[in-house]
Amino acid sequence: MKIKIILVFALLYASASYAKSPGTTSGAKEATIGLEIGNKAPEINEKSLSGKEIRLSSLQGKIVLIDFWASWCGPCRAENPTVVAAYEKFKNAKFKNAKGFTVFSVSLDKDHTAWENAIKADKLIWENHVSDLQFWNSKFAVVYGVNSIPTNFLIDGDGIIVNKRLRGPALEQAISALLK
Repeated sequence: MKIKIILVFALLYASASYAKSPGTTSGAKEATIGLEIGNKAPEINEKSLSGKEIRLSSLQGKIVLIDFWASWCGPCRAENPTVVAAYEKFKNAKFKNAKGFTVFSVSLDKDHTAWENAIKADKLIWENHVSDLQFWNSKFAVVYGVNSIPTNFLIDGDGIIVNKRLRGPALEQAISALLK
């Protein structure tokens, strides 16, 4: 009888370990933190324009575009109208596992005034703008392996990366695919 009980526990333990193995995405809580599609996006905890700390995880429950950009980056500034249009179109939409869409902008600027002026000029009206003003040495650019901008990661309501490097019409198409 003892052997049967031990065997049952061993099987239960093995199946539980398999369900939580790295790379498994059967549930958002078990997903591996990483940068690939299906991974849970690494946490970002950085200061806003006003100096207030904002966490990426505070947006859980929404579809979020993590957008790495800078005021001095011509291609970023050219892409901003596309991001603004997506925000306007989807900010109140209902998705398969989320309600609403927002943007979490991570700037690789080194000048606070230039960063703030670009946000105003490009009408980046969402609230989530962060930067450590460290240029290419930005902590979260390093965490996310960013070596060119603009670059972005689209995450679902559970914080799972569902797409990345979306530009132009591909951004709207990827977000549309997540609608209810």
